[in-house]
Amino acid sequence: MRNSSRSRHASCRTSDQLSASTRLKLATLVAASRRVAASPGRRDKIALLAELLAAAPPTEVELATAYLCGAVPQEKLGIGYASLREAAAGTDAAAAPEVELAEVNASLGRIAATGGKGSAEERRRLLAELLSRLTAEERVFLSGLLTGELRQGALEGLVLEAVARAGGVAGADLRRAVMMAGSLPRVARALLTEGPSALSGYAVQLFRPVLPMLAGTAESAAEALEELGEAALELKLDGARVQLHKAGGEVRVYSRRLNEVTSAVPELVDAARAFPARELIVEGEAIALRDGGAPHPFQTTMSRFGRRLDVARAREGVPLTLFLFDLLYLDGVSLVDEPLRLRSAALAGAVPASLLVPRLVTASADEADGFLADALARGHEGIMAKALDAPYEAGRRGRHWLKVKPVRTLDLVVLAAEWGHGRRRGWLSNLHLGARDAERGGFVMLGKTFKGMTDEMLAWQTARLQELELSRDRHTVYVRPELVVEVAFNDLQASPQYPGGLALRFARIKGYRADKAAADADTLQTLREIWRRQSGLEPPRG
Repeated sequence: MRNSSRSRHASCRTSDQLSASTRLKLATLVAASRRVAASPGRRDKIALLAELLAAAPPTEVELATAYLCGAVPQEKLGIGYASLREAAAGTDAAAAPEVELAEVNASLGRIAATGGKGSAEERRRLLAELLSRLTAEERVFLSGLLTGELRQGALEGLVLEAVARAGGVAGADLRRAVMMAGSLPRVARALLTEGPSALSGYAVQLFRPVLPMLAGTAESAAEALEELGEAALELKLDGARVQLHKAGGEVRVYSRRLNEVTSAVPELVDAARAFPARELIVEGEAIALRDGGAPHPFQTTMSRFGRRLDVARAREGVPLTLFLFDLLYLDGVSLVDEPLRLRSAALAGAVPASLLVPRLVTASADEADGFLADALARGHEGIMAKALDAPYEAGRRGRHWLKVKPVRTLDLVVLAAEWGHGRRRGWLSNLHLGARDAERGGFVMLGKTFKGMTDEMLAWQTARLQELELSRDRHTVYVRPELVVEVAFNDLQASPQYPGGLALRFARIKGYRADKAAADADTLQTLREIWRRQSGLEPPRG
């Protein structure tokens, strides 16, 4: 049953929780996390989390919500498994819990702000200093939090329901506000400190970016149409997703992660200023194209978005082309609840036709196959299929949008494997993948992946790889190059990190190829040819 106010939960605090007048300790959050992980039922988990959040001091609701979701506010900490192990190895765990949540956040803030010469050592020192104040249980929690492996059963969906319960609102109302705000912790703070009326402020607003709607996958164009019926098909561009907000002459551009990137993309700003509408929010892709219209590699496009200096020179060397595919707001009216067919029609009337992503509305599988074939021939990833009657579902990965793209696969050799963490502790998990060098002999590493593996596969490869062991260090077992795996990947990217100069992008394991020997594996020369076709450039050398 939903509670009517925050105070109602505050009156039900357990003895291990702190009152709203005191600071929240990390140990309180760790204890709640442990209880949530041990609770078998979804309702029980939500109740436990709601009780904690209702009792949290107002100033710490946002941080507690983020941590329970498995996230930290700091985007770039420079902390990985090795850093945590090294920092922990030199310190003893504290005997009793004493560190407050705000102190943990302050320490992580100092680590994130550390840069320049000697910064790696200083980050390790700061991390060791923090760990020395934590109990063993708190260390485990923090390590999971920082490595993205906090397996407590409190995923964001559960935390969202808990926040709704603590704040006395319907889950659907809170979910809608989070979609618009792009941040559950921020909305949780507003709800639990200001009350339910705070949610009314989270409507679509200019210059407050909206979480992007996400797509599922379909194996073929025919499968997508079978599921959606008549649908809008669009080119799937391997560029940078952008959201443009315009009010009069003011234009701001936001990235997929809702970061403002306006200063890095002046050509997009110029394009938006020319739109006839006075106010709008549009969504699209910015992509670098070669002469003739074929796309540059993804890395080339993304090189524009890290620019702070010499933007004009970068624009001249790697100009971006804008393709728009959705309209979320127009002259004071939100369109997110309108069906795609209406949003598309409004978009076509609000921006120049030259900026619209190539599109086909059809229910014909043959026409869809032809559209996909044309997209691939033009060098694009594939196509998107979108339900015409679906609203814009910000932040959700559903089945109203489906991406269709052929999966590329290679047969590669396992060169080494790293021990797993969290649920995969005790298993060899992260595989080092190599291609055969037909010219110079041996194998050339192309990257690593731990994706696509079942528990059965992990158990088998842990035993088998140790039988093939050549040597090991604390983290990695190096093996004789005998096992061949089929690896699916999206495309290749240039990489100075690897000796062949190329690396796989979004690699995942499809399975072991017991029918193939290492001599049958794909070659570095094959990958170089794929790169040549993909980019139109000579392959880089490592």
